[in-house]
Amino acid sequence: MRRPARLGVGPMGPLLFNMYTSDISKVVESHGLCRLHQYADDCQVYLSVPVTEAATAVDQLSQCVANVSAWLSSSRLRLSPLQTLVIWLGRKHQVTKVSVDCVPILSTTVPTVESVRDLGLVLDSQLTTCAHVNSVCRSAYYQLRQLRPVVCSLSADAARTVVQAFVSSRLDYCNSAMYGAADGLIRRLQAVQNAAERLVTGTQRRNHISPVLRQLQWLPVRQRVITLAVLVFKALQCLAPRYRADDCQLVTDAGRRHLSSSQSATCVLQRTNTRFSDRVFRLVGPSVWNSLPADLRHPDISLGQFHRALKTFLFNRFCSA
Repeated sequence: MRRPARLGVGPMGPLLFNMYTSDISKVVESHGLCRLHQYADDCQVYLSVPVTEAATAVDQLSQCVANVSAWLSSSRLRLSPLQTLVIWLGRKHQVTKVSVDCVPILSTTVPTVESVRDLGLVLDSQLTTCAHVNSVCRSAYYQLRQLRPVVCSLSADAARTVVQAFVSSRLDYCNSAMYGAADGLIRRLQAVQNAAERLVTGTQRRNHISPVLRQLQWLPVRQRVITLAVLVFKALQCLAPRYRADDCQLVTDAGRRHLSSSQSATCVLQRTNTRFSDRVFRLVGPSVWNSLPADLRHPDISLGQFHRALKTFLFNRFCSA
């Protein structure tokens, strides 16, 4: 169960605001299973419970939100119930068993929703990323329609830059969450990229798109998704938050016996017993990292060097396919 709420940052800025509201986590964690995830003014209170304890979880969440609101009021801040959303997350057969469709939040009752936007990523109740793909395709096609009469007046380089700024950026944002997504969802995103490429180059629909990809030096959508290796690199180089670094552990740091993999910066692979959790970062991140060549996993290269080498490796693999 997840409850995103919105607080106003105001003139303090994100850093000072986080310092000012750092005690919220203590208020939330005092309610047992409740946990807090906060990024600037976006706060999420969540807890994990069995389906049979859904009603108890709602009461616990309501009390937690009430205490958070009281703390905010004492700190001259305000929690807005009108901007609060509640969503149940889980497998399809689990979510359908939940009979609670509204949660009391302060003086109002907030109905549960099927999808929420979390820092630009649209989450649906079953975490299929289908809602996110719908949102990306809708906004990308809208931008393409707006750019079509403008591109005719631009040079090739200018048209490419504009399309990358308004369309490709939407495909790349949070693309690591698309790793392991259904092939049908990836094909829909690839259709958006193909339309963008045809707009830039003037290629007809009957012409094959792969040569156009190589001409523009654009990676296909599925190859772009694998760039989550950058997140693993940052975690191993202490350039990422602690919670992400804990999910990426090298064989040499895990106390394992001396193997050849310990000399090639190989990550420890974890196992899962359910397909529902097969796409979490602590599983797919190390797996993607270990699939890279040894020279890309060298610990002495910088982030810029790694990013350029990774793109070159992925593009060469695409061209040779």
